[in-house]
Amino acid sequence: MHGHGYAQPQPPPPPGGTLVTLRVMFVVLAVVTCGLLAWAPLVRLAIVTRKAHDWIVLGVVTALDITGLVLIGVDPGEEEFQGPGNAGMVVLLCTLMAAVAYYLFAEIRHFSRLPQPSFHGYATQQTRPAYGYPQPQPQQPTAPPEPPVQQPPAQQPPAHQTPPPSAPPAPARIHRVRAELDELSDYLRKQQGGG
Repeated sequence: MHGHGYAQPQPPPPPGGTLVTLRVMFVVLAVVTCGLLAWAPLVRLAIVTRKAHDWIVLGVVTALDITGLVLIGVDPGEEEFQGPGNAGMVVLLCTLMAAVAYYLFAEIRHFSRLPQPSFHGYATQQTRPAYGYPQPQPQQPTAPPEPPVQQPPAQQPPAHQTPPPSAPPAPARIHRVRAELDELSDYLRKQQGGG
């Protein structure tokens, strides 16, 4: 009665197009800045996954970016980089490649493990019988029909009768409507013939 309550449901992943767009934007941001903002995709990854090791990777990448910037800043060369500047650029570019690769790998893995909403096709519509009509009964297999017994023709049937249906027996309401229509047609013939 006084328990912890229900766990909060996991939010569904964003649509596939949104994920791809975000991935492309963060990778382009890191590449266009030559690795200066290589930490930006990792901030998103750490926030999305909420895992400690992603925060640690973010800290390491940020530290390497700062180290690369310091090495470039202390380079004594006027026109070209010399020793420390070259080392700083190598650190920035290597950090860029590693950060982008890790970001794409970890984010794709994270979102592939989430339960994806699956599409099971369109739902079949349950039709209920309309008011006043009987509900259809499931048909059971019937035994093969026996051959009809030949009776001597006592009377020729009138021309207005229809041959007996070969379909399975219809519901009672259809029989009643059929009988009423037969009575109506007999009545109309009598009216036309006798009138």
